[in-house]
Amino acid sequence: MFMHNKRLQYTVQVSECNPGLANLMLEQFGGPQGELAAAMRYFTQALGESDPGRKDMLLDIATEELSHLEVIGTIVAMLNKGAKGKLSETVDEQAEMYRTITGSGNDSHVTQVLYGGGPALTNSAGLPFRAEFIDTIGEPTADLRSNIAAESRAKIVYERLINLTPDPGVRDALTFLMTREIAHQKSFEKALYAIEPNFPSGKLPGDPRFTDVYFSLSQGEGEARGPWNQGDQWTYVDDRAMAEAVDGGDGGATVGLTREELAKVELNAARTASRRDGDPTTGTDLGAGPGAGRTKGGRKN
Repeated sequence: MFMHNKRLQYTVQVSECNPGLANLMLEQFGGPQGELAAAMRYFTQALGESDPGRKDMLLDIATEELSHLEVIGTIVAMLNKGAKGKLSETVDEQAEMYRTITGSGNDSHVTQVLYGGGPALTNSAGLPFRAEFIDTIGEPTADLRSNIAAESRAKIVYERLINLTPDPGVRDALTFLMTREIAHQKSFEKALYAIEPNFPSGKLPGDPRFTDVYFSLSQGEGEARGPWNQGDQWTYVDDRAMAEAVDGGDGGATVGLTREELAKVELNAARTASRRDGDPTTGTDLGAGPGAGRTKGGRKN
C-alpha cells in the first residue's frame, strides 16, 4: 500500500524560468537512467524476491525513487512555469511567444506545446519512457550488480546536469538526488556481498578449462596488459591458432538430419547454387556510370 505525503523529500527552490534546462532535466524523469526506471526496477524485483531482508530493502529504495521522481518532476514544472503561463494566456504577440519557447534550445518548445510545460514521461530527446529500461533478470546476484551499475550511471547523469545548471537552488536539489544514488549503491553492494558465494551469478559452475583464460584477440598497436589479463589468476593466450576450436574439435558445425530433411537440404542447395563458370551481364554493367569501377567488357568508368 502506498500513501502520499504532500511534502517533498527535499525542498525545491528555482530562481527563474528556464524551459531549456527543464527539458534536460527530463533525462532523470523518463529517461533510461531516471528515477521512474529505478523505481520500477526495484519495485518489480521486490515483488519477486523471497529473501525478507532484500525484499524490504528493495521496497524501501523503490519507494524513495518515486519520491525522487516527484522532486525532479517538480523541478521540471517550476523551470517551465513562467513559459507555461505565457503560452496559456498569450501574453505576448504570437511571433514573440514563438521566439520565447524556441530560444531555449533543444526540444523545450515540444515540451511546452505537447505537455503544457509539465514533466513528460520522456527523456531529454523526447523519446517516451519504455519498459525495456527495466533489465531485471530474476537472479539476485545479477540484479544487484545491475542495480549498482544503474545507480552509478544515474549519479553521472546528475553530475552532468549539475555542471550545466546555473541556478543554485536547482544545483542544491540535484546534489541531494545525486548523493542518494551513492547511498543506494552502498546498500546494494552490501546486499550483494551478504550472499555467499555471489560469483558467478546463478547456480551452474563454469567450465574450468575456460574460466581463467584470457584470449588476446584484438592485436596490434595499443595492446596492454593489466590485472584483467595477467598474473597468477590468468592464462594469457595471444597465439590466434590457440584461440580456434578451443574445445579440441575441428571448429566446424554439424547437425543430425533425417533422410527426408537431408534430401530437402541437398535439393535446396542444388537449386540455389551459384555457377562459377561464365560472367553474366548484370544491371550494374548495363547502367554503369562514372565511379562504378570495372564493368563487364573491360570498361572502367
